[in-house]
Amino acid sequence: MTVELQPPPEPDVDELLLGFARALRAAGLHVTADRERTFLVAAATVGMGERTGVYWAGRATLTSTPADFPAYDELFERWFGGESIPKGQRVDIQRPPVSQAPLDSGEGEAGDGDTDSVQARASAQEVLRHRDVATLNAADRAAAARMFAGLDPRSPLRRARRHVRARSGAIDGPATLREQLRRMGEPGRVHHRRRGTRPRRIVLLIDVSGSMSAYADSLLRLAHVFVRTVPHVEVFTMGTRLTHVTRALAERDPDRALAAAGRVVPDWSGGTRLGDSIGAFLDRWGRRGMARGSVVVVFSDGWEREGPEMLGEQMRRLAALSHRIVWVNPHRGKAGYAPVQQGIVAALPHIDDFVAGHSLATFEELIEVVARA
Repeated sequence: MTVELQPPPEPDVDELLLGFARALRAAGLHVTADRERTFLVAAATVGMGERTGVYWAGRATLTSTPADFPAYDELFERWFGGESIPKGQRVDIQRPPVSQAPLDSGEGEAGDGDTDSVQARASAQEVLRHRDVATLNAADRAAAARMFAGLDPRSPLRRARRHVRARSGAIDGPATLREQLRRMGEPGRVHHRRRGTRPRRIVLLIDVSGSMSAYADSLLRLAHVFVRTVPHVEVFTMGTRLTHVTRALAERDPDRALAAAGRVVPDWSGGTRLGDSIGAFLDRWGRRGMARGSVVVVFSDGWEREGPEMLGEQMRRLAALSHRIVWVNPHRGKAGYAPVQQGIVAALPHIDDFVAGHSLATFEELIEVVARA
């Protein structure tokens, strides 16, 4: 294994550490996403330039039982070798071309020794899931676009007025009576019922202004997945004006859908008038029913060309109508970010969930937030 200092394009230290955690998972260790994040924090705390510190940080956070230690030790040696990890520098790791050890096939013969070793490699897709979509080159963008098909959005649910049959709960008088009549008055089964559920409407408001242009393509691809997968989804773009693009995104092919949306939206990479756009949505669609009881997801970095007072007022109106507001900021998950933009400061009092939205991994987390709303 060789380690060579190299200019920026290749994986950085965080990607190297995440790759090691994914390799442990491929080798059979129980490594969850929470443990990955804890490992990154622990490695940064002990100092990522010290190999011994990273070893103990990983052993404390990525292993579950002493039985994991031999596999962890062997994979750590394979992954990092005898070299220290360059602190704050990008590196190119020549990883061994290995694969996960095969499961027991039921045959009695032993392998040639390689089957007893821990064999794993970092998944390029796993690394790509955590990359900022604004920094991807053309090839990585094409690969990330294919990965959007693996997202699985789900509708948040609301209580319906109609009742459905249930094993317990309130007694269903009419059904119980019909059961008695079928049995000619003889005692029979007591039926129960409960209120059913129905999907809530989801409204996506996507900022396509100049400050969000690097993320607009990925956000519209995410919106296309919602439109194609989940019922009752409406999508609007916001820039200098509000544009309804749900019909354009109904195309089955994502590239054709984005092209259709591009023909509809007149203000790509222009100015930002979030207050006016949200006000237009409320006046034309929201108050008529589209926002009532809905989960509204706003994708924006919060830069507002107009004064923040209007945005705060429109967000107050939106919060009064909707069931929940989720604000997705692409800078939210980056180190050193603080919500100091005037638009964000004005909107925060009316936001229920303030989440990151700069990578496929954060899009998956957003999907869970919406599903639980």
